[in-house]
Amino acid sequence: MTGLQRRTQLIGVGRGLFAARGLDGTTIEEIAACAGVSKPVIYEHFGSKEGLYTQVVDFEFRILLAAINDALTQEAKPRVLVERAALALLTYIEDRTDGFRILMRDAPPSQPEGAFSTLLSHVTARVEHILSDEFSRRGFSGRDGAMYAQMLVGMVAMTGQWWQDSRQPDKHTVAAHLVNLAWNGLTGLQKDPELRSEG
Repeated sequence: MTGLQRRTQLIGVGRGLFAARGLDGTTIEEIAACAGVSKPVIYEHFGSKEGLYTQVVDFEFRILLAAINDALTQEAKPRVLVERAALALLTYIEDRTDGFRILMRDAPPSQPEGAFSTLLSHVTARVEHILSDEFSRRGFSGRDGAMYAQMLVGMVAMTGQWWQDSRQPDKHTVAAHLVNLAWNGLTGLQKDPELRSEG
């Protein structure tokens, strides 16, 4: 293997073990055995178990942040942007369950406040901008966008955590209900919500 291939392999092995056992529950010996290498190879690439963990978290963080940023930067009406962001999170959870478990679990040394918390802060800032513009356009106080962004992102994040294990109903239905609640509020809930961005 080239150095890059070995590094990629070790990140993949580490992701699986860290997702199953957490940082403290995983040993450097287990990582080496699963990867078929000696411990010094891991130290050579990452310096320590914590160094490998930090790289795994950073890798997953960038994938999820890019997916949500992409959903929020496309030209669309605000409701469709909310739909796309909810689907981006649920799709990441579906496709990269181990990565999501890691982001939810232990904070790496480089992000003592927690990787998922940091990610939510980034996303909230993007959503705040969208909501503030929409609020101003509708004659509401644009300053309230910050508060509503916290509510909206928190609602989507908590639902994602729940859906990670239940996987029922499917992600499109979950996203439709999330947007139904966020967009229509409890008094304006539709009985059978559907995503407008889906065919």
